[in-house]
Amino acid sequence: MSLANVVRNHVVCTAGHVDHGKSSLVQALTGVDPDRWEEEKRRGLTIDLGFAKKSFSDGSNVSFIDVPGHERFLKNMLSGVGSVDVCLFVVAATEGWKPQSEEHLRILQLLGVKRGIVALTKVSIAEPDLCEIAILELQEIFEGTFLQEAPIVKVDSLSGEGIAELSNELESLLSVTPVAEDLQRPRLWIDRVFSVKGSGTIATGTLTGGTISVDDEVFISPGNYQTRVRALHTHNVDVPIASPGSRVAVNLSGIEHQSLSRGFVITKPDQWFLTSVIDADLQVLPNVSNEISRRGAYVVYIGTSEHYAKIRVLGSKPINPGEIGHIRIFLNEKIPLVLGDRFILRESGRNQTVGGGQILDPEPVLKASKAKPDNSIERIIRERGWVTTSHLEALTGVKREATVPGWVVHPPLLQRTIQTLQNQINDAGPLGIEISGLNNHQRAVISLLKGVVSEGNFIRKEGSTNLHNHPFLEDLKSSPFKPPEPESIDRKELRELVRKGYVIEKNGIFFSEFAILEATQIISSLLNEKPEGVTVAEIRIALNTTRKYVLPILNHLDEIGVTLRRDDVRIAGKRLK
Repeated sequence: MSLANVVRNHVVCTAGHVDHGKSSLVQALTGVDPDRWEEEKRRGLTIDLGFAKKSFSDGSNVSFIDVPGHERFLKNMLSGVGSVDVCLFVVAATEGWKPQSEEHLRILQLLGVKRGIVALTKVSIAEPDLCEIAILELQEIFEGTFLQEAPIVKVDSLSGEGIAELSNELESLLSVTPVAEDLQRPRLWIDRVFSVKGSGTIATGTLTGGTISVDDEVFISPGNYQTRVRALHTHNVDVPIASPGSRVAVNLSGIEHQSLSRGFVITKPDQWFLTSVIDADLQVLPNVSNEISRRGAYVVYIGTSEHYAKIRVLGSKPINPGEIGHIRIFLNEKIPLVLGDRFILRESGRNQTVGGGQILDPEPVLKASKAKPDNSIERIIRERGWVTTSHLEALTGVKREATVPGWVVHPPLLQRTIQTLQNQINDAGPLGIEISGLNNHQRAVISLLKGVVSEGNFIRKEGSTNLHNHPFLEDLKSSPFKPPEPESIDRKELRELVRKGYVIEKNGIFFSEFAILEATQIISSLLNEKPEGVTVAEIRIALNTTRKYVLPILNHLDEIGVTLRRDDVRIAGKRLK
């Protein structure tokens, strides 16, 4: 498919202080009132997330997420800004910058939002001079933030002033905004769940990371539900496949809507690592009133989820306001996270946003006292030493070529493993070492060894005599029909001699292959003289041995078809020439 035919899907969120006109602005842009609840319409106050859709002339689709501005509904706002491409920041010309404006800006910064447009609303009821003052104030406030270069558009939702210009600015910005990548690892944070008669459970959210198709098996956490996609709906259309960057409604099979809620996550089975302990960096906001330590009641917001959490500062010092430090976060539930995911941290006791950052390790393996996390994949490999390619992708979202089959290995550890195994083989006897006794890491490096030969269940040094002239074989050959007990040989070597056919074992007695050949020749001569058959006693005398040894020899010859037992005598078998 050419890039020209790819539909561009974007998600835009609103932000700003309560009653500055966010919902009215979305309705003016899209024709859809994002306030869904009767209470919202009655009070003129957005309580929960609202949604609307707009298509531009280039065929791109834009989903608006309208977030509440009131501080009491901040957790709903946090649920709506986790997977956005562009922010539409709203400030009323009549009121200017407010505390909630500041908090929303800081949250967007912490979540890594890179692009935005500023709408100065209610300009028709504000004095022109007041509007210009407001613009100057905003330019000063946004300096050093992601909105520093953002256009500031004067609008009025009721009269329609500036709406066309705002729409054009938005279309222009989205045209140069990268679309969500298809990494073949879809993840959808659920922000709404409801039931439709005749269809069942519907979950909605913004799809990232990959596509979801009708009839796909999906995994939902927390709860560890495995179910199937019955139908998909995106941008007001039923679709067979939903692409990343889309607002998607997923019709789920075989699960009650009461089992799910905002904050649950839809993924593909076995693609994501579920974790409740993470290492992360933390940017503490400058206006926080206290240093950050493990004390405090914290809430972590990731995606659309909200989790009570405990934290531990990594290092010996607390993190002061305005500083960046590292923390270990202990969540109350396991959710699918990956290197680079962003979060917001609030302290519930003081009811304040502490700061936020990004996940540096979804599965810390070092003790907190020794952990020094960063966003390097090499560091994740180094700390684990050996990590499977699938697990590394689950932790980092990045596919790495295997160092050895199935594994990505820290180079120094790989060399140590190779050298240790090479030394073991060099020091082993003629048999070498048993492959089944090696661990997974040692077996994985066999193909990288030099000067070795793999035979059966053993690997040995190339050019070694192996077992074909083992001293025990000489002992057996020197006394073929009264063989010695195998007391002078390692049992593993003895089993390998039997496997190779150098030694024949019958009834717990071991014979050389030459003993069997010689016995065959002697019995053949006896049968030439007495083709009607020879007795065990006659064979025993001819071999100059005892019944203890002659019976196992005859049983073996019977099995391979050299002789055939008939009553009390042996006659020639099919294989005796």
